[in-house]
Amino acid sequence: MTTQAEISAEIARIAAARRDAGPAGRPALDYPPYRSSLLRHPTKDLQLADPDGVERWAPCFGHGDVDPFEADLTIQHRGEPIGERITVSGRVVDGEGRPVAGQLVEIWQANAAGRYIHQRDQHRAPLDPNFTGAGRCITGPDGSYRFRTVKPGAYPWRNHDNAWRPAHIHFSLFGTDFTERLVTQMYFPGDPLFDLDPIYQSITDPAARAALVARYDHDETEPEFSLGYRWDIVLSGSRRTWMERPLHGDARRGAVPA
Repeated sequence: MTTQAEISAEIARIAAARRDAGPAGRPALDYPPYRSSLLRHPTKDLQLADPDGVERWAPCFGHGDVDPFEADLTIQHRGEPIGERITVSGRVVDGEGRPVAGQLVEIWQANAAGRYIHQRDQHRAPLDPNFTGAGRCITGPDGSYRFRTVKPGAYPWRNHDNAWRPAHIHFSLFGTDFTERLVTQMYFPGDPLFDLDPIYQSITDPAARAALVARYDHDETEPEFSLGYRWDIVLSGSRRTWMERPLHGDARRGAVPA
C-alpha cells in the first residue's frame, strides 16, 4: 500500500523534473519521471525525410471512405458496451479561431475498466466484447466533430510504484498530408490522478495543461442517456493545443500509447 510519504515524494520528484523541462512549457524529450522517455528520446542528429516519398505509400481517405457511424463507438458490435456513455464534441480551429473543415479526426481509448484491446495490455481488467475503442470522423464546415463513446477507466502503466494514468482519450489529426499527423490526449475534469501523472505534469505551462482537459457541457448531455463533454482543438498559434512530438510517445504507440 502506498503511503502518504511516498505520494508526497512522487509529487516532489515530478515538480523537480518540471523545473528542468523544455522551454516555453514544452516537455523535455528525456523527462525522468516519464521513465520510458529515457529509452526513446533521440540521441543522434535528426535526418530529413522525403515527404513526397512517404506520401506515395500512405493511405488516402475521402469523405466517402469515412462513414458517419464510425464516430459512434457504442454501436460497433451486437451489444452495448459496459460503462458510462458520454459524448465528446468540439471544434478544430487554427490560431486565429478559423474553422478547419474536412479534417480527419481519429480517436482511440481504453474501455470503462481501463483495458485496451491490444496484445501488450495484459493487466487484470476485463475486456469488453462490445467495445473496440476506436473511431473517426471528418470535421464539418464549422470545424466541428462529435463522438459518442463510453468514459475510459484509469489503468496501471508500471512507470513507477503504483503508477496509474488518468482517464483520457487519444486524438489524432492530419493536416493537408499524412506527414503532418498530430497526436494528443484529452482528459476529464477533476481527475485526482493529475498531480501524480508524469505525462500530464511534463507540460510545465499550467495553461497548456488545462487546455487538454475537457469541460462538462450540459447542452451536449442527453437526458437519461449520456453526459456531454466539450473539447476544442487549436492547431496553431500561441494558444495551440499541446501535441505529442513525433519521437516522444509511449512504447505502445501505434494503437495504444499511454
